Amino acid sequence: MLIERTNSEVIIRLSSNVDTEGLQRLLDFLSYKEATSESKAKQSDVDKLSKQIKKGWWNKNRSRLIK
Repeated sequence: MLIERTNSEVIIRLSSNVDTEGLQRLLDFLSYKEATSESKAKQSDVDKLSKQIKKGWWNKNRSRLIK
């Protein structure tokens, strides 16, 4: 494995026999960390928004799922 830092990015080189499923999970986590790195949101705000989204989804899809 080789890690290289440039002015604008970090480059990681891996051998081709690395498990791609595990690597994808790692990349998803790193993508999340990058996207939220400057967030000032509190966990309670995120939880509240998540609850509202789930409630809206359930209200929209309830009739389709329960017959």
